[in-house]
Amino acid sequence: MPTALVIAAHPDDGEFGCAGYAARLASQGWDVYFLVTTNGAKGTEDRAMPRERLIAQRVEEQREACRRLGARDVFFLGFEDGELAYTRELVERIVWHLRFLRPQTVLTHDPTDIIIRDSFINHPDHRATGTAALDAVYPTARDHLNFPEHLAAGLEPHKVREVLLWNSNHPNFDVDVTDLVDLKIHALSAHVSQFGKQEDFAAFSRERWRNDDGRYLERFRRLDLQF
Repeated sequence: MPTALVIAAHPDDGEFGCAGYAARLASQGWDVYFLVTTNGAKGTEDRAMPRERLIAQRVEEQREACRRLGARDVFFLGFEDGELAYTRELVERIVWHLRFLRPQTVLTHDPTDIIIRDSFINHPDHRATGTAALDAVYPTARDHLNFPEHLAAGLEPHKVREVLLWNSNHPNFDVDVTDLVDLKIHALSAHVSQFGKQEDFAAFSRERWRNDDGRYLERFRRLDLQF
């Protein structure tokens, strides 16, 4: 079966970016996995929430969201939320998962721009994750000379064939997820620490994602890697 890997900076980012398409792939028999780079430790407005409890809760919320989408598993790198830097270590950890899971398709943040659609700032953790994911896809995971310890552990080089970047200023690939928007909201609602107090979350989300024709789209910048 083909495999897809969603690489997200924080718990819930992957659901916002591609939950509909990820669920569709899973329903079509794909093995869908999630990889979350940070620990989500900054994701609360509750000043009484202990840090370790929040981290543990966000892990469980992400696991439940993935279960609702039909994903096979989710992995966590555990880097500090809000402080993620582009490092060789971050690239290596992503390369390890690429070589271990061997996805045909990778879905992740578009790191290209700081300002997205003149409406919000692209979080620095998103930019670091997207940049490291792209560098991991090409050229790092393909070259056997990068991280030779992987070879020693039985992990061979791997070539990803397709990359889909969400929250892009230059989308060229639209996926109609009208039939899956309820599932997308259901997956996001698993993140109780983020949206549990927002009673109008579903209505707000529907309005935000609906286009002028009344359809719901997930839009990506698609890269078809030919070599």
